[in-house]
Amino acid sequence: MTDTDAQPVPPAADRRPITRTHHGDTFEDPYEWLRAKDDAEVISYLEAENAYTDLRTAHLAGLREEVFQEIKGRTLETDLSVPVRRGEWWYYGRTVEGSQYGIQCRAPLASPDDWTPPVLSPDEAVPGEQILLDANVEAAGNEFFSLGSFEVSNDGERMLYGVDLAGDERYTVRVRDLKTGENLADEIPGTFSGATFSPDGRFIIYTTVDDAWRPDTVWLHEVGTPVTDDRKLFTEPDERYWVGAGFTRSDRYLVIGVGSSITSEEWLVDADDLTAEPRVIWPRKDGVEYSADHAVVDGEDVLYILHNDDALDFELVRVAASDPDGERHVVIAHRAGQRLLDVDTFRDWAVVGYRSGGLARLGMLDYASDEVRELQFDEPLYSAGTGSNAEWAPPLLRIGYGSFVTPGTVYDLDIATGELLLRKRQPVLGGYDPADYGQARVWATAQDGAEVPISLVWKRSFGDAGVAPRPLHLYGYGSYEHSIEPGFSVARLSELDRGVVFAVAHVRGGGEMGRQWYEDGKTLTKRNTFTDFVDCALHLIDGGYTTADRMVAEGGSAGGLLMGAVANLAPELFAGVLADVPFVDALTSILDPSLPLTVIEWDEWGDPLHDAEVYAYMKSYSPYENVREGVTYPKILAVTSLNDTRVLYVEPAKWVARLREVGADALLKCEMVAGHGGVSGRYNSWRERAFELAWLLDVLGLAAEAPDDASSAA
Repeated sequence: MTDTDAQPVPPAADRRPITRTHHGDTFEDPYEWLRAKDDAEVISYLEAENAYTDLRTAHLAGLREEVFQEIKGRTLETDLSVPVRRGEWWYYGRTVEGSQYGIQCRAPLASPDDWTPPVLSPDEAVPGEQILLDANVEAAGNEFFSLGSFEVSNDGERMLYGVDLAGDERYTVRVRDLKTGENLADEIPGTFSGATFSPDGRFIIYTTVDDAWRPDTVWLHEVGTPVTDDRKLFTEPDERYWVGAGFTRSDRYLVIGVGSSITSEEWLVDADDLTAEPRVIWPRKDGVEYSADHAVVDGEDVLYILHNDDALDFELVRVAASDPDGERHVVIAHRAGQRLLDVDTFRDWAVVGYRSGGLARLGMLDYASDEVRELQFDEPLYSAGTGSNAEWAPPLLRIGYGSFVTPGTVYDLDIATGELLLRKRQPVLGGYDPADYGQARVWATAQDGAEVPISLVWKRSFGDAGVAPRPLHLYGYGSYEHSIEPGFSVARLSELDRGVVFAVAHVRGGGEMGRQWYEDGKTLTKRNTFTDFVDCALHLIDGGYTTADRMVAEGGSAGGLLMGAVANLAPELFAGVLADVPFVDALTSILDPSLPLTVIEWDEWGDPLHDAEVYAYMKSYSPYENVREGVTYPKILAVTSLNDTRVLYVEPAKWVARLREVGADALLKCEMVAGHGGVSGRYNSWRERAFELAWLLDVLGLAAEAPDDASSAA
């Protein structure tokens, strides 16, 4: 792997061309052979790529350790979450210094009227504490561990938990008797995440996937009986739809949800007769999405339904649970630009989540008047949402809050008084002061005139953003109507404290500016996502925020597709591109319905297998097919995982091999035991992020820079 001058030489993947032909177009793919995951030669090649990346980044070992220690030094390693009341217990999580994973615990209520969560000390024993699940014990001897289901029965006597030890998101569910601490004989392999107890604790409802990794079937398991006796409650044969199930907070109904990216359907089963035939709420209608939650108004069982039938940004209606397709009472009418996101019902009131002005907002809904009172927060940029609220009739509402500069905060809203009660703010060690950092939003004008928001955060001691060009880290996603919220990051401080401005381009395809923002960045308008990102980069350069040689772009998964596309469109605008689990061989994947989740994805990207226009459009932007000759690419780091079932490792592996053909300086890092979310364990995750940030800082020319002050260390 070295030449005569002892310089690292990248692995060279063999060219073994195969051809694919669709709609009269033939494409020759030289690296498709890398898809053979079980082939020893493929594994050897990936290991060689890892070895090459190790050599190329060896000079950053000290910086990686420094950044890791900064992340670790800012984190209170032994800590407790804010307890959540459920039944006769307070439930909370612990972390312990030196342990990779969390510990799930509970402690008894002081009295039935006890609604104020106890203030617990992480270093002191909690009276009556019971350890429910120590993930460090469960993970012992395994390189990977993920908890996909965790729930205690309503009576507090049993616990279920689902474990994935490979990263492929298939979980084995087990049941534990909390009186004895022993596991029961029940063991359900191959489940999807999200298994749940029935309200009486007698049954477990779980979901399994088909060969394409699509959750398609809901099952009913009676605790204490063989899995072979489990009853199939519902199955969805249409490959375009996924399935999930859960109980309403009231425990009145089991709701079985069927959905694609653009269409949904829900079915009700009475919780007191789970073997009854499910009854549909509204029959599916192509392009119509809805979700329902149960409440009792004036003594009648009703459903609050959020839907987009002739209402692009959704409206909220109330219907009789006994006749959901009957008369609709409009609670919140559709209003263009105000995207209704969700409704969360409780016995006496509901919480409505919605988005306007580029921010997610919360409002309290009065059942009697249909009035919504919006909750107010002080910062111009923030994120707020409902937290863990397990009870049906609580006097308090748990809320999570944060911003780019305000660490994650837990409030309880006193419903009677409207007062926000601060329960906890994420501790940041080492003298962190939010006042030392600034956040703002600016707007870039896209090629077609659309105004694209850009969020900025920086450290004030280096001067305000935009006063003089600074190193800048530009992040983007832009798919599935997913919004990048203003959120705090401990790891990000290692950049900010070295003078980097962090920016988020809220490009079309995301949901930041309402449903039309999403519609204008998907299927046959997908290129808007990429050109918006380029226009944001140009705005930041033209506005004096940064220069092209001092800007690094980052995105992951579908945001990795964004990275590959903009690297092809405008390689001259970036010094580096960091692509996490990148969807860079999109056309190959979406053409193959046998691959995990492909058919479901046709609603997002279009169906290139059967539609020539979609095929041609996707081929025009898919990064792998559009790597360019004769241009200078920015430095590229692609990070992937061998067991990822959402974006297969082969996509970045092929992309990097192709980039090398045109002279690009591209690195591939493949975790050999991990999934779509990367490595497991908090220390492992910190080291992984330290690796990425060290590379990023090196590209920006800041590898030798020390943090601005002591705020970066304990």
